[in-house]
Amino acid sequence: QVQLVESGGGLVQAGGSLTLSCTATGDVETSSVKGFYRQGPGYQRDMVATITSVGTPNYAKSAQGRFTISSDESKTTIFLQMTDLRPEDTGVYVCHSDYRKGVARLGSWGRGIQVTVSS
Repeated sequence: QVQLVESGGGLVQAGGSLTLSCTATGDVETSSVKGFYRQGPGYQRDMVATITSVGTPNYAKSAQGRFTISSDESKTTIFLQMTDLRPEDTGVYVCHSDYRKGVARLGSWGRGIQVTVSS
């Protein structure tokens, strides 16, 4: 299993920047993709950005050009640099990672961290 812990959230004014981190422990070597999702009031989680184990990023349309996802060399920590933040970026950002258990591919979620963008 993979355990995930997010950090770096907070309150920022519109137009400002924040960098989120997500550190993974456990069966990290079996992970092929990690990412950040934004959870809304109804607990729906929408993909914001993901990055594969070989460094290929993928972004939601709303994040393109403003957010950058990256990974450290050990691939245990991913970062989400968020710039030009907007009030609609407000939400709980939850880290996700897949991992392999036997022949099955499963997923783990972090607890999430609040990002609030004031207008």
